[in-house]
Formats: sequence, C-alpha cells, structure tokens
Amino acid sequence: MVKLDDHPLVQHKLTKLRDKNTQPKEFRELLSEISSLMLYEVTRDLPLKEVEVETPLGKARGKVLNNKDLAIVPILRAGLVMAEGMLQILPSAKVGHIGLYRDPNTLQPVQYYTKLPEDINEREVVVVDPMLATGGSAIAAISILKSKQVKNIKFVCIIAAPEGIKAFKEIHPDVEIYTAAVDEYLNDHGYIVPGLGDAGDRLFGTK
Repeated sequence: MVKLDDHPLVQHKLTKLRDKNTQPKEFRELLSEISSLMLYEVTRDLPLKEVEVETPLGKARGKVLNNKDLAIVPILRAGLVMAEGMLQILPSAKVGHIGLYRDPNTLQPVQYYTKLPEDINEREVVVVDPMLATGGSAIAAISILKSKQVKNIKFVCIIAAPEGIKAFKEIHPDVEIYTAAVDEYLNDHGYIVPGLGDAGDRLFGTK
C-alpha cells in the first residue's frame, strides 16, 4: 500500500524543496521539517499505555508512547537528515544505519555499511530515504532487515517514481510506503522526473 501525505504543510515545503534555487542549508532544513511532519502519519498506529500523572490541581489519567518499540533506519547518506528530523519528535527511538550506493552503470545498489541495534528484530522499524527511484536501495535495505528477522517495517520517502513503487511492491508487498509525492517517470539515468535532482548532492553541496 502507498500512503500519500497530502497535508498542506508537507506539500508547501516539498515545493520549496524541489526548487533548483534552494541552497543546501535551506534544503537540509526543509527535508528535516518534512520528515518530522510525515512522522505523524507513520506513527499513527503506535501502541500507547495508560499512566497516571500529577497535575498542579490533582491526578490525571493519560497515555504515553512506548518508544523502546521504535527504530529509525536511514539509508546513507541522504536518509540521515530525514532521521534527524524524526528524532526531534521521537528522541528516544533507536537508530540503525544501512550504507548503500547506486552503481552508475548497472543502477544496482551496492552495500558498504550496516550497523543496527541488537534488538532490531523486536522493534517497529521506519526506513527512510528521500527518493524511491528504481527502488533498488529501498528493496536491498528492507531485505537486510528481514534477514535480521524484523517483522514490522515501514518505508518513508519524500518523492517516489511509479517504476520504483512497482519494483518495491513486487519484492516487499507487505511493507507500506509513505511518500509526499508520486512523480511522472524515471529518465535514462534513473532519476525521478520532475523530482528534485540528486538529494545527496543537494543536501551536502557535492556533485
């Protein structure tokens, strides 16, 4: 299932993110802010437990999250800023990292780094990467997590291509995709059109 986040604030910031004139500092801030906003929908079904607290006027019953159940796993390097934005909302979530890069010739993902919490298989895991283009990196990252017996996984991106969604769902039909936009198509170089260019390069000012 693909869940499109069409909240006005998300869409407003996404438009600024796409703009080629947006510089790295603002680009990072926008990506972090969009990720924080999208986390509200991603975590809508997190379990709560009842507690009692003392207010200035008496006792009150309330509900709190059990944050030890959640882990955020960015796909390096562009996913890092998304994870940082989400951690502003859920600072006690654990964080793992999966390093993948796309081979420019084959467009296939190459794994170069993986570091995950020891109890990753006991957690609900949110995998983050700004773009779902060919789908290769997202598919590989989630396959790594499934090899660690992770059962509950969600994937969050900012922009997705139809081709990437199709490839992703063929391999991981059980994993929900959350995105702020589904764009038109992939070009011959595997970039989303209209997209926003290379997210990593725009984040860090590299080419």
